[in-house]
Amino acid sequence: MKDSGFTLIELLIVMALIGLLATIAIPKLANTKERAQVAALKADLRNLVTVEENYLAENAKYATDPGPAYHVSPGNRVPTITLTRDGWTAAISSPNTTQQCAVFVGSTPLAPATREGAPACEKPSSSATPLP
Repeated sequence: MKDSGFTLIELLIVMALIGLLATIAIPKLANTKERAQVAALKADLRNLVTVEENYLAENAKYATDPGPAYHVSPGNRVPTITLTRDGWTAAISSPNTTQQCAVFVGSTPLAPATREGAPACEKPSSSATPLP
C-alpha cells in the first residue's frame, strides 16, 4: 500500500519557492505604497492651488490659512504656506514617506517645484532641513 501525500523534500521546495517570490514581491509593494503617498501629497498641493485661487478671486489677496474649504489626505501634514511679493509658496510632507513636495504661485520658486502651480516632489538630500 502506497502512502499518499507530499514528501518532506517536496514541501521544502515549495516553501523555498514561496520565499523567493516573497523576496521579489515585498520591495515592489513598498515602492507602490511610496508612490501612492507621493501622489496624495501632490493632489493635496493641487487642491491647495485651487483653494488659494478661489480665495484670491473673492478677497483680492492670498491666504496663509486656507480655512475649512481645504483638507489634506489622511496621514499628510498640513502644508506650510508662505506669502511672497507676488504670490505664495507651500511645502508639504508626510511621516509615511521621505519625499518632500512643494508648489509655488508667482515668481518665487520653492524647490523642488520649478513650474508655477505644478507640484513637485523629491527625496531630501542629507544636508537639507526637514519640512515641518
